[in-house]
Amino acid sequence: MIGMEEEKKTKKTQINIELKEDIAQGTYSNLAVITHSSAEFVIDFVRVMPGVPKAEVKSRIILTPEHAKRLFLALQDNIAKYEAAHGEIKKVESFGSPVVPMNFGGPTAQA
Repeated sequence: MIGMEEEKKTKKTQINIELKEDIAQGTYSNLAVITHSSAEFVIDFVRVMPGVPKAEVKSRIILTPEHAKRLFLALQDNIAKYEAAHGEIKKVESFGSPVVPMNFGGPTAQA
């Protein structure tokens, strides 16, 4: 028989996550600019358009280093599952030297 204290430890905390309709629509981004300090990671999601010399940040996400690492691991896991089902995702850029498609101009960043 499990004691009450042990039962509390085995129950996982559940969070109800609300997804509002305007957020559920999503925001298209074809460039991510990632910066960090000792306390946080900042990811700016940008939409670069062909022939337009200016690009607008569409969304900014600020994460603690711990959450950034969790995001990295979750993306790594999901990419592995995607590639197992659909084949390898072709790499279109070399690390540290991004290729912006369709002759886009704009900032150089790691996506």
